Amino acid sequence: MFRKDEELTPSQRGLAVRRMPSLLEYVSYNCNFMGILAGPLCSYKDYITFIEGRSYHMIQSSENGKEEVQYERTEPSPNGAVVQKLLVCGLSLLLHLTISSTLPVEYNIDEGFRATASWPTKVTYLYMSLLAARPKYYFAWTLADAINNAAGFGFRGYDRNGAAHWDLISNLRIQQIEMSTSFKMFLDNWNIQTALWLKRVCYERASVSPTIQTFFLSAIWHGVYPGYYLTFLTGVLMTLAARAMRNNFRHYFIKTPQLKLFYDVITWAVTQIVISYTVVPFVLLSIKPSFTFYR
Repeated sequence: MFRKDEELTPSQRGLAVRRMPSLLEYVSYNCNFMGILAGPLCSYKDYITFIEGRSYHMIQSSENGKEEVQYERTEPSPNGAVVQKLLVCGLSLLLHLTISSTLPVEYNIDEGFRATASWPTKVTYLYMSLLAARPKYYFAWTLADAINNAAGFGFRGYDRNGAAHWDLISNLRIQQIEMSTSFKMFLDNWNIQTALWLKRVCYERASVSPTIQTFFLSAIWHGVYPGYYLTFLTGVLMTLAARAMRNNFRHYFIKTPQLKLFYDVITWAVTQIVISYTVVPFVLLSIKPSFTFYR
């Protein structure tokens, strides 16, 4: 309401609120039943568009994001998207109940394991234990996404083939997470809506050290456990290191498909290990076990 369009980034312009919400609209946005327990976060603009029934009068954008065509379609059915996401939930829950207990993250700091295991064994178990810890997040976020879709919220529009997309407020992309070849790619596909919020309210507005400020805000947002701050402090260093490595070395490996494949395999392995190393304190939460792991 207080900034001109030319002062805004394209994403800010699309989500700008031009009218002061009423008290009912404000409370509805903050306390709606679809997201009050586990999210995912959505913008006020998207929420009020859905509530007022305007989400099916969509704008279709071309691949370059510039060409836009206004059109109207009948209300699409979310049933296919909901069933697919519930199947993912079921599989994630099954994996969590069967695997996570056999590969506990806490075993990384077990005295006997630390004393007897070789370095490759420690690295392998580190990756496997954090891989086993992820399905519970997949379950919670995908279920929350399915709940929103079942209510009719989350429709992003149609592609050129007329297929409906129900991922407007999806919080993760599992395939991209597990196949990430960079720290940034992992973060861009994990807790997506919160990452977008952090980008819009902090990274794009910070004039000094935006990466550091954004990670620090993310730590505060998560809560008071020391492990969160250790994870995001480490995340700053890993992000800066990954950016420097990519800028200095990647151009040597894109000259042939074989070199590119080799580069992708190496960066996938390094990224998965680095991510696992970074988030161990996030799972352990406390200072002492986190420092034991770092040692």
